[in-house]
Amino acid sequence: MKILFTFPGQGTQHEGMLQNLPGTELAQAREVLGVEVDTLDSAASLTHTRAVQLSLLIAGVAWAHELERRGVSPDIVSGLSIGAYPAAVVAGALEFTDALKLVALRGDLMEQAWPHGYGLTAIMGLTLPQVEQLVEGSGTYIANLNAETQIVIAGSDEGMALVAKRALEKGASKAQRLAVSVPSHCELLAEPAQKLAAAFESVTLARPRCAYLSGSTGRVLWQPEKIADDLAMNMARTVRWQEAVIAANERDARLAIEMPPGGVLTCLTRQAAWEGETISLERSGVDVAVHLAGRLRA
Repeated sequence: MKILFTFPGQGTQHEGMLQNLPGTELAQAREVLGVEVDTLDSAASLTHTRAVQLSLLIAGVAWAHELERRGVSPDIVSGLSIGAYPAAVVAGALEFTDALKLVALRGDLMEQAWPHGYGLTAIMGLTLPQVEQLVEGSGTYIANLNAETQIVIAGSDEGMALVAKRALEKGASKAQRLAVSVPSHCELLAEPAQKLAAAFESVTLARPRCAYLSGSTGRVLWQPEKIADDLAMNMARTVRWQEAVIAANERDARLAIEMPPGGVLTCLTRQAAWEGETISLERSGVDVAVHLAGRLRA
């Protein structure tokens, strides 16, 4: 029986999410990024992609390392979108200081490419073939395959509004604009992804200590160069979270612990034929996670 650590993507962030973090990650981030770290999780800062992504990186690494200090280590790590970066750090494939610099650049590149008028919308209650029909002619793209009937689209506000209207008329249970200000996980970010890939050329990655499960391919990657490619290019690649969860399940993972903030991945994992237990660390707490992990390992 194995333990999976999961790391959420944009849309889960909230004001004050970096307050009372365990460990030294916030201090390390301040050494690398300077005083901007002090206001990263303010309401004003979280309107910007750079601040959101840095906050998710710092929080994810800090809480995962706290679990490790409490004796709970992952056998597998996986992150959705930006969540891949804290996953790579916790797996030992990417140094935290390098991750901070790369994520800051990632956020800047994404926001500069599409500064306003674009984003993501979740369509719930329809299957992929149904949503594929709805996006035709709208200028939007399939971005995330989160669950069998939870599909996220990317594109302009107008295009997404059109698809959302079509989806509700088709019988969707919900069509919700997400708190993401860029059209992630589609060809609209191909150029920024290539620029980020160039930045990875000056960074040395290592073979991970545990299985690094890509949220873009649903496959475990061990080679440093393949992990670097996955991290750099995932902003322009479709998220295949359901496939990643199925792959972890097939690798005998039976406890999935979602790092703060939020519990979106916990809900999505339950929808993907997960055979074990899955909890949100933010909602259940460290003590519950330690207890469940101890019971699993016994």
